[in-house]
Amino acid sequence: MKKLLFLVLLTVFILTACNSSTLSISEIESVPEKVQKVIDEKNTLQLINEVEKDVSYIVFRSKGTVTTGLETEDDTLIIKLDVTNQQDNEIKQHVYKFTFDSNLDTINIHINGKPTTIDNVTGI
Repeated sequence: MKKLLFLVLLTVFILTACNSSTLSISEIESVPEKVQKVIDEKNTLQLINEVEKDVSYIVFRSKGTVTTGLETEDDTLIIKLDVTNQQDNEIKQHVYKFTFDSNLDTINIHINGKPTTIDNVTGI
């Protein structure tokens, strides 16, 4: 009986681990074609969501070096973009791919600690 209970608990644990998404964000150099097609060059901050997946992309244009971070607060995902070294006049496009838990229903983006409005949200 103990073995059976152990196997059931182990199975539940493995299935739960397989279905949960982990939070991650990383800048990508090779932007998928389907994402490239919907990038709007006029926007400073664009969010592109893959429908039916827990994956999205952020397109952010800035004049400096960008560092990123993720944080959760209740059912909200907070994406932190911190810009430094803004001495360069050239605007650079940064594309980030991030994964998140489907239990999170709100995404807030903070640039240098301040909540920021997303210029455009697109689904692909």
